[in-house]
Amino acid sequence: MDFYGFYTGTIFDAHQYLGGHLTPEGAVFRTFAPSAEKISLIGEFSGWEELPMQRVYDGNFWELTVPGARAGMMYKYRIYRKDGSWLDHCDPYGVSMELRPKNASILRDLDEYTFSDQKWMARRTDCREGPLNIYEVHLGSWQKNPDDPNGWYSYEELAGRLIPYVMENGYNYIEVMPLSEHPSDASWGYQNTGFFSPTSRYGTPSQLMSFVDHCHQAGIGVILDFVPVHFAVDDYALWNYDGTALYEYPSWDVGYSQWGSCNFMHSRGEVRSFLQSCAHYWLDRYHFDGLRMDAIRNLIYWQGDEARGCNQEGLKFLRGMNQGLKARHPSAMLIAEDSSAYAGVTRSVQEGGLGFDYKWDMGWMHDTLSYFQAPPQERAVSAGRLTFSMHYFPQERYLLPFSHDEVVHGKATILQKMYGDYEGKIPPGPGPLPLHGRPSGQAAELYGQRAGPAAGVGREPGAGLGAAALPHPRRLLPLLPGPEPALPLLPALWAQDYEERGLSVAVPGRGKPLPLCLPAPGRRRGSAGGVQLLGPRPAGLVPGGAPLRSAHPDAGQRRGLLRRLHPPRGRASDSLRPRDGVFVPSPLHRPAVPPGIPLIRL
Repeated sequence: MDFYGFYTGTIFDAHQYLGGHLTPEGAVFRTFAPSAEKISLIGEFSGWEELPMQRVYDGNFWELTVPGARAGMMYKYRIYRKDGSWLDHCDPYGVSMELRPKNASILRDLDEYTFSDQKWMARRTDCREGPLNIYEVHLGSWQKNPDDPNGWYSYEELAGRLIPYVMENGYNYIEVMPLSEHPSDASWGYQNTGFFSPTSRYGTPSQLMSFVDHCHQAGIGVILDFVPVHFAVDDYALWNYDGTALYEYPSWDVGYSQWGSCNFMHSRGEVRSFLQSCAHYWLDRYHFDGLRMDAIRNLIYWQGDEARGCNQEGLKFLRGMNQGLKARHPSAMLIAEDSSAYAGVTRSVQEGGLGFDYKWDMGWMHDTLSYFQAPPQERAVSAGRLTFSMHYFPQERYLLPFSHDEVVHGKATILQKMYGDYEGKIPPGPGPLPLHGRPSGQAAELYGQRAGPAAGVGREPGAGLGAAALPHPRRLLPLLPGPEPALPLLPALWAQDYEERGLSVAVPGRGKPLPLCLPAPGRRRGSAGGVQLLGPRPAGLVPGGAPLRSAHPDAGQRRGLLRRLHPPRGRASDSLRPRDGVFVPSPLHRPAVPPGIPLIRL
């Protein structure tokens, strides 16, 4: 190891020297603890009896070779402080750990798995010139395993379940929330204790490699959530490692984070080398295709507070790390989760930026979610929320996220945030919808096309069908032969589509009316609910929706359909009889379809 580079924070391979490493004879263990009085190695290879470690190099490093140590054995460092007290610690550079609440490090052979993703790695890009659609997932809660006491699937089981799902839904990347070992399931991995150790909740390091490999062979990239800002306060990990604040600030006003964790002291070269080596390790050994770096605002500003000014050492660390990672992994993506307005996050270091490839657009996310929460009648005046972010798009390269941060801790899911009741948010699945019947002597067909926000067919003000109640905003158009124009489209009154006072029609066999849309003003004779679909005289929905007589399927289409009704003798029909109406139940429901009602697939 380049010791000078380690102290000055310029190396990316500290993990190749520090930590526990298997050798042909056993294993060699090394740790960095300059203020320790003495250190003993304890583990399964010694029956957990103390094996004294020796100071090496400049006295700040400790080393011991253990013949007979082998893969799968657990170990810890017993670190004695100046006052004579001691505490057992896991290995900061250890590549595997026990399942919580236990905390011993585990020796692993990281070369036992052989990747088969050479084609993917050769053609991998950072997606600046291609589509990028990322599925963020927490592996432990995405799906629950009924056969596991904790409800977890293994890395290999997740590959068989998750890969088909993301492919079916059009994603080309998976972003897994932090996999570095952590003590609390509720933290989702953001309070780390083993930065080089993939969590044992879902399996071994080799099994994680297999997961990434299978994703690549299926054409799916994998991004890892990485936490370079803070670490868990558990005393068996990094906190007060050698009896002093080795990784953290000695002062709590800047050393204690808003999440109840310790902030890394990025001004120390040893800390920068630790984090840079960790980031390189995940990209190198596990073939991850990028890193999403958490809480970058807290590195840009002191404690994330712009009023406290920029953290120059934090900025120096980001520039050095990103520049070094891009030099080693040019096709990997470096993504900043940054809520600040700091300029140049995605500019190259050479151009004075921080060197990230992408930045999360948190403003776009909050604006969009607030729009979802607005009632329909307010969306026309609040549509600017959806486009405001376009004004600053040229400033950075943005990703548009719907983040886990906005759907946890009582903030509600995206579905829960949306306006309306539950049924109004869940349209029926694909399949035919009972849409209309046939007037007597007519084959009057209606069909749907996407439009919006709401439109209907009719000549009178307020005429139309509430499109907000449909799975997609639509308009209804008649099938007309030749160039004859369709009826004018007028806005529907759709503000109360989800309320009981909206227009309803009764369906045979069902006692409860189905809500359709708000009654139109100016009801006229012959209109059951004020929604005029047929003319020229008002004729509307018929309560009951009884089976209607129909003629030859092509008969009406040859006569022009809805605008003019041609009875056999050629006279214009004043109105339709109650039994000759149009049957239009709400597509929010799936009633039994009365016999004789044709179905149209939209």
